[in-house]
Amino acid sequence: MDVPPPEPLPAPGTTLPLEAPPLDAAADDPATVRGSAKPFVKYLIFDTEAIADGSLIANVRYPADKLAPAEAVRKYRTQVAAERNDGKDILPVTFMLPISVALAKVDQFCRLMDVIVLDAPLYRPHVITEKFWKGWAYYNRPTFVTFNGRGYDLPLMELAAFRYGISLPLWFNVDARSYEQARYRYNSEAHADLHDLLTNFSAVRFSGGLNLLANLLGKPGKSGVDGSQVQDLYDAGDLEKINNYCQCDVLDTYFVFLRSRVLLGKMKLEEEHALVAEAKQFLEQRKGVNPAFAHYLDNWGEWSPPA
Repeated sequence: MDVPPPEPLPAPGTTLPLEAPPLDAAADDPATVRGSAKPFVKYLIFDTEAIADGSLIANVRYPADKLAPAEAVRKYRTQVAAERNDGKDILPVTFMLPISVALAKVDQFCRLMDVIVLDAPLYRPHVITEKFWKGWAYYNRPTFVTFNGRGYDLPLMELAAFRYGISLPLWFNVDARSYEQARYRYNSEAHADLHDLLTNFSAVRFSGGLNLLANLLGKPGKSGVDGSQVQDLYDAGDLEKINNYCQCDVLDTYFVFLRSRVLLGKMKLEEEHALVAEAKQFLEQRKGVNPAFAHYLDNWGEWSPPA
């Protein structure tokens, strides 16, 4: 399946908040002042899945071959797999388009408020991009939380904004002092990358990734789908499966985030346990309408501390 041509973008200045009705109207009021006792969206935990832009690959990588987009993608994947020699054909982020963005809205008490995917059920890259950045601004610029988002997910969304002509002065606040810029590597108020935290900013290689961390906590991790399958799922037209998988990754990231708060001394272990139980109840209440939640609960495990 080729990447569909983009539809016209909304008029400049159009407000497109993140989707899904809020669990509590007050919780999602962007006018709520930080420091208030009322909950607000303090963290946006997110994950992305991407597909190859076949036309871009054909034009940039194989301009003399006159390849159709699908042919260019196949050729590039084969080439990358041969070069890596590890069975993987993951293409560089510069040639990719977001086909799934899942987000967990989390309040200042680290409670899970909602889990959503953008632009369901169409999952159009340009609409996903627009909603992602407009939503971040709408919720008063919450802290992004990712696992290795600095190395993939945020560059994907930044390049998509570049592609579609979306202005992001609040994110690219390059005139601010360096340590106040949102993209400054050590500004954890703007972006808390759990991979950076646990590798001391890539001083060590984190073998096992998010899947390993989720398993340490008894959570599902990779349970049926992984990122290497996304392109083939997209070509087969199974966008729902991609987005369900993306939501499961976001849930794994949420539980890893909670344990990171314990690690940093910002939360007691007993508080983490209470939040995990509350999140499980959240999923139980919604599993009938969300297959991703049902799948996650089917593979749920409890944390067992070493003897």
